[in-house]
Amino acid sequence: MNKRGQQQNHVFSHTDDFAGVPILVAKRVCGYCCGFEEKEVILWGKSEGVMVELNLPEYDFKVKQRDDGSWVIHDRLRDRWVSLTPEEWVRQHFVHWLINEKGFPAALMGNEVSLTQNGIARRCDTVVGDRTGHPLVIVEYKASSVNITQKAFDQIVRYNMVLRARYLIVSNGMSHYCCKIDYETDSYRFLEEIPRYDDL
Repeated sequence: MNKRGQQQNHVFSHTDDFAGVPILVAKRVCGYCCGFEEKEVILWGKSEGVMVELNLPEYDFKVKQRDDGSWVIHDRLRDRWVSLTPEEWVRQHFVHWLINEKGFPAALMGNEVSLTQNGIARRCDTVVGDRTGHPLVIVEYKASSVNITQKAFDQIVRYNMVLRARYLIVSNGMSHYCCKIDYETDSYRFLEEIPRYDDL
């Protein structure tokens, strides 16, 4: 909290290098009685495994620290603060990338979408609907330190048994895989790149 009793926000701006270790630098804007002062502060090094550089464009995120010392990031789709975990760091980057670079409509996207499978409540990381609201794309995220294996695809395929989306994507922020499902032939094929929304 600052001297005005307002919570300080941190907006990430760029990566830097410190003693050969990539770090993420934030701009801290602090409100004081004498005005506003902007400072750069190092929050985490790459070794923390949370806010690491990904194979995705850099975006400005709203990040803040709770009283208990934990960190949260603002989720654009849910319009609320969520715990900043390595997987959430990947999700926020990927969602922004889909919206900004691939033309995905934010209004047709949802994070942590609930579904019931065999009587068990589950959640999909991100679901994208078509223009009629039917699920079109399911995205599953892993932390950047986690290799994408067959197990990750098995998980998203199980979710898709309920939603029956046409596209499945798995990303750990470093590698991104997308496959298209053909329900008529009961087959799928991996795509060389993730299509723009209008090309789905």
